Amino acid sequence: MEIKKSLFDNLQNFFGFDNFKGEQEAIITNILQKKDTFVIMPTGGGKSICYQLPALMSEGTAVVISPLIALMKNQVDQLRAFGGTESIAHFLNSSLNKSEITKVKQDVLSGETKLLYVAPESLSKAENIDFLRLITVSFVAVDEAHCISEWGHDFRPEYRKIRQVINNLGDNIPIIALTATATPKVQQDIIKNLQMNNSTLFKSSFNRPNLYYEVRPKRNVMKEIIRFIKANTGKSGIIYCLSRKKVEEVSEALSLNGIRALPYHAGLDPKTRAETQDKFLMEDVDVIVATIAFGMGIDKPDVRYVIHHDIPKSMEGYYQETGRSGRDGGEGLCVAFYSEKDIDKLAKFMKDKPVSEREIGTQILKEVIDYAESAVCRRKQILHYFGENFDDTGCNNMCDNCRAHKSYIDASEKLQSTLKLILELGEKFDDLHIINVIMGIETSQIVAYDHNKLPAFGSGKEDGLIVWKSLMRQALLNNYLSKDIDNYGLLRLTKSGKSFIANPHAVKFVLNREMEPAEDDQDEGGQQGTGTLDTELLHMLKDLRKKIAKQKSLPPFVIFQDPSLEEMCIHYPITIEELKQIHGVGSGKALKFGAPFVNLITKYVEENEIDRPEDLVIKSAANKSALKVSIIQNIDRHIALEDIASSKGLSYEDILREVESIVNSGTKLNLSYYIDEMIDEDRQDEVFDYFRASEIDSIDDALKELGSDDYTREELQLMRIKFLSELGN
Repeated sequence: MEIKKSLFDNLQNFFGFDNFKGEQEAIITNILQKKDTFVIMPTGGGKSICYQLPALMSEGTAVVISPLIALMKNQVDQLRAFGGTESIAHFLNSSLNKSEITKVKQDVLSGETKLLYVAPESLSKAENIDFLRLITVSFVAVDEAHCISEWGHDFRPEYRKIRQVINNLGDNIPIIALTATATPKVQQDIIKNLQMNNSTLFKSSFNRPNLYYEVRPKRNVMKEIIRFIKANTGKSGIIYCLSRKKVEEVSEALSLNGIRALPYHAGLDPKTRAETQDKFLMEDVDVIVATIAFGMGIDKPDVRYVIHHDIPKSMEGYYQETGRSGRDGGEGLCVAFYSEKDIDKLAKFMKDKPVSEREIGTQILKEVIDYAESAVCRRKQILHYFGENFDDTGCNNMCDNCRAHKSYIDASEKLQSTLKLILELGEKFDDLHIINVIMGIETSQIVAYDHNKLPAFGSGKEDGLIVWKSLMRQALLNNYLSKDIDNYGLLRLTKSGKSFIANPHAVKFVLNREMEPAEDDQDEGGQQGTGTLDTELLHMLKDLRKKIAKQKSLPPFVIFQDPSLEEMCIHYPITIEELKQIHGVGSGKALKFGAPFVNLITKYVEENEIDRPEDLVIKSAANKSALKVSIIQNIDRHIALEDIASSKGLSYEDILREVESIVNSGTKLNLSYYIDEMIDEDRQDEVFDYFRASEIDSIDDALKELGSDDYTREELQLMRIKFLSELGN
């Protein structure tokens, strides 16, 4: 009883909590009794206290092995805030200089330090092992223990050496291993590698009832993300991308659209990363755009959404990343964008890896694809992956699949014949092979095994691929089949599967929905083709343009070109700021000619009660591209266009197009230094007079009128640029 009393006293004294959460009390008691302890607890379940509290109560120093410097710093700062002394907790890693390392070692040797955080790389250094042998180690905590397993989403080879190091530190040192994500396969790996065969396992449910899961096809992804964030203004969120380049692009696009966002990835220096993290915690920034490096151990309980711009590499990664939202039990929205292109990219990354690693990677990725494409309750699928059976009525419509209208198939006969086929083939093939047999698809493997000669070959072709994918997925989710993950994902019949063959009963399975095809997301500004053109408004805008052109004695195309007017008739900009975002307008033109157009559109929207698209037009990072800025600077320095083109690796035609686009958006460029060398003054005046009198700015029409013998297309293009720049901008 003594332990129990001091446990609660210490919980209150150090952490200010009145009660333990879940199994925390039993876990802490177990480690205080010097027993090996294995904790599997979802993000937000309170894992840290499970080793922090017993460390504070034990004689000696607990060594905490943690994979990330940011995570160590975060936890040490918190412990110092709770414990009140600087020396109660320290970390030992590559971020410290010599004098800082000396100070840490002095505090540890004096017995003042109760927790010492160490990176696995630092732990295996000979001088650190020698130092740790001088002190009493109360126990070793292995945080993020899934890093030990190649089947874990974040495999770290250094984690494999931990057991060896512990053996060097002394006899019978207890271990507590903790992870937020571990499939049955990863659990076995952790136990085997840390030699924790007699450990007590504490496994909490992986269900996070407050999280809402949704998968969307990757269409207009930047527009969708900005629209989502603006609908959740003032809330904190994380956006995950697979590459650093994409992190930078997305972060810039968000900032351009008035969202307080910062990038976070391993390519940034540690100081910038630490500052970014602090700004997020202090709410100076609403959104962090990150690679998976961000968020491990970040103690921000009120992250309200996690968006995956790219589908993650594994279900463990997905679970852990989405688990960073709603840790306070409040709202947590988890939206992932899915496209086959992303899957192809991930598959390409694996091409150069050794065969065994590639096989593991392919299996892990396949689970993500099946999750994204299936119409079954998302929660049921996630929990099944972690070895937990879940009745989807408990989802409470907290995923897109449970909210959607479902179509069912009567699966009894199909399931029975499929299970028989798997048995007949000796349980030696994966689901893809079985589906290919049923669909009659002659792959090289099917021909090699003569499976194209089986009576079942092509027997289900008429039902279509979606039916068989749905059936195979749900045969696994409903435990008629299991996957032998050690063995390339080969399908095995479970007890239920064998019993179903003998005694079939009525079974209904949900039919996967046809996934809308994702689209190439190159034009992330997404300006064109996003809605129907309002022809009545277009007519009014053209009349207005004509009237202004007449007043200013300018051709109409100098004011705004047709594509810009057409886009105004899709997006209805009603402020100068919104007008600037219309393709081909830019700041200069919006300020010079914009006011009457914005007034007309505002009046038109009110009178016709038009429901404007919330997502208006998204400023794309390309609008501010470094290339355009560099071209403007080079022209200001009077560099010849050919030289600018070659320095940028562009053709002459490309550079003209870029210059034209800059001028069309309202930026004034003085190209006289270049044009005067090529075209004499009289001919320049003649072209200017032609464009001044013309209704349209077509180069073909100008060539016909002015004569192709007297002018080249390039000369007229240059003169049109000069004309638009001088008169319009």
